Amino acid sequence: MKFSCEKYLLLNSVATSSRAAAVKSAVAALEGLLLECRGNTVTISGYDLKTGIISSFPADVIDEGKIVLNARLFGEIVRKLPEEPVTISSGENLLTTISAGASQFDIMGTQAEDYPELPLSENEQTITVRQGTLKSMITQTNFAVSDNEARPIHTGTLFETENGILTMVAVDGYRLALRREETTDCPAEALSFVVPGTALSEVEKILNDSDDTAEICLGSKHITFRFGDTVLISRRLEGEFLNYRKSVPVSGKFDVIANRKEILTALDRVSLIISDKLKSPVRCTFTDGMVSFLSMTPIGRASDECAVSGDGEGLVIGFNNRYLMEALKAAPSEEVLIRLTSGVSPCLILPTDGSDRFLYMVLPVRLKNEA
Repeated sequence: MKFSCEKYLLLNSVATSSRAAAVKSAVAALEGLLLECRGNTVTISGYDLKTGIISSFPADVIDEGKIVLNARLFGEIVRKLPEEPVTISSGENLLTTISAGASQFDIMGTQAEDYPELPLSENEQTITVRQGTLKSMITQTNFAVSDNEARPIHTGTLFETENGILTMVAVDGYRLALRREETTDCPAEALSFVVPGTALSEVEKILNDSDDTAEICLGSKHITFRFGDTVLISRRLEGEFLNYRKSVPVSGKFDVIANRKEILTALDRVSLIISDKLKSPVRCTFTDGMVSFLSMTPIGRASDECAVSGDGEGLVIGFNNRYLMEALKAAPSEEVLIRLTSGVSPCLILPTDGSDRFLYMVLPVRLKNEA
């Protein structure tokens, strides 16, 4: 195997594929990257048996072939090479030479035959969506994915398509995040599947904010995301996902409209005396045209308020400050409608225009009687 290429192309591909390489594995090859040269293209793959990432780029291929190189070491070498064209070659003895300018490294590789085959999806169904749209939808839901392995299905995000609309839902037992957007193209039949949150975090990092399209290919056991010269493959999560339609209240007693940034700023201030060691709910009091925030911990007391439109008639409700702030940060709108019923009922954060393009539900925290 032998090829030459621009350093930036190689570096981007290595950085992308390394996201899926195993840090430590009983299968040594999984700690490496698979390099394959064919035609005028070099493909680099990383795979940890759960998620695989394949990145391709154009190169001057002199001899076709493939080899596995340790991901950490190879990545460090490429990063520190001079900004000149890079040449990589390996022979039958697996010794691989990496050179650029006056710099040269000789490292041992592993046979490509030792690398597990990536489970390419059968592409039974394909959903097409703008990269920027998919990236924002992941950002605005993935924070609510559960990390509790007792319910593995909720460690992923639910994808649903119907009538050209893509819906993504994440839940963790304390909150729910939902986003809806139109797709560029999707099958006529309704689809429903769950993608691991860890895989979606990697998809989010690789996607850009452009109008370029991304394809989501649904197989029987795996999901394949295709965007540009990159492919990410992930296993599907199996199980019964929460019936979110029945979990979200259909009505509320109080509706108030707030500026998202203003309410976030006030919450951020009263959260300064709350920490992982000093946990305490934020007490929220909704009155006519105002919401007041109060937090108390052993190190002190903090209060603030924010003007709103609407009257909560003095309703007092407590929230985990981080859960409420993350929901407000994710909401893709300058103004949000906050729907409340009682101090023990879920709070909903909705669009002010009556649409269903986003919904965030946060469960309250029971407050002590004293304020």
